[in-house]
Amino acid sequence: MNFIIWLIVGAIVGWVASVVMRTNGQQGLILNILVGIVGAFVAGLVLTPLLGIPTINQNNFSLPGVLVSIGGAIILLAVVMLFSGRKRSWR
Repeated sequence: MNFIIWLIVGAIVGWVASVVMRTNGQQGLILNILVGIVGAFVAGLVLTPLLGIPTINQNNFSLPGVLVSIGGAIILLAVVMLFSGRKRSWR
């Protein structure tokens, strides 16, 4: 059951990050789940040591854990956009 909740929360985290980074129209459900889970992993490497808040990958389904995971997903999408060469308007 925990795995299903992990997928659902990962999908929500990926979707919120894609809305913030304006890549929502290019992503589907599977990519949102992947961005959410991999973004939480990135947050575990980058943000957890700085903030001391575990991510959703570390079985922390709390609001601070979800927010840190969203931050990691945003970092992941920013790095992907940087290396893919896609230009983004800041409007």
